[in-house]
Amino acid sequence: MNTQHSTLPTAIRECADAVAATASGVSAEQLGDRTPCEKFTVAELLDHLGETLSSSARAARKEPQPDGAAASGTSTTSVAESANRAAAAWGDPGTYEGTTEFGPGEMPAGFAATITLEELALHGWDLARATGQEFAIGEDAAQVALGAVEQIAEQARTSGAYGPPVPVSADAPAFHRALGASGRNPEWSG
Repeated sequence: MNTQHSTLPTAIRECADAVAATASGVSAEQLGDRTPCEKFTVAELLDHLGETLSSSARAARKEPQPDGAAASGTSTTSVAESANRAAAAWGDPGTYEGTTEFGPGEMPAGFAATITLEELALHGWDLARATGQEFAIGEDAAQVALGAVEQIAEQARTSGAYGPPVPVSADAPAFHRALGASGRNPEWSG
């Protein structure tokens, strides 16, 4: 594993743990609520996370991705389990070598891990914010997440995955800067 990827497994694990805790705290009454990610309700965000994290675990293991869309209706328990499986899969240093199939096609495995981290961090925060929970990650994981968001921001904006950057103070916490770089307002409230 190169130096660039040496901090990813720890950050992925920490964000996966936060996602699992957040998903476990979602109530059935909140499934139709809005999230900071405008294209998703809470239920749709759970579906997205479940599908993405399952795909990420397969990518880490260099397994082929299934054809067709996944079924909707992902439970909070399955999202928590998917987050844990993805973090465990990316915990093996060998997973960062070579290429793998993830998302739109084949890519460097280290880049798939970077996408996994930004998905966990940003959508984990979206889910926590929409359901009145804290998304608590440490400063080290926040710094790694900021690097991941900055690495893919231009491409994500081009594809419509990120909105225009939200101005955030340069001395704001790293995670707030990551949120702003992804087009999210760190002060969002439903």
